[in-house]
Amino acid sequence: MPQIGGFEILIIVVIAILVIGPKDFPLVLRKIGSWIGSTKRYFTDIQQSVTKLDESVDEKISIEEKYSEKSKDENK
Repeated sequence: MPQIGGFEILIIVVIAILVIGPKDFPLVLRKIGSWIGSTKRYFTDIQQSVTKLDESVDEKISIEEKYSEKSKDENK
């Protein structure tokens, strides 16, 4: 995956200022930052949900294993 260096970022910023204009540039950056923050929160929520689901599945598996061990012991 290609990496973006400092010079490339500088070129992107200069082009963005020329296209958007210096007055609206801070507003656009603020909006982009807001989108990035929302996206990060969304993915964090998804990650937490998957983690909780994984923990509940592990808990259920351990309960089922204990139950199966008890039933095996009772059948002996």
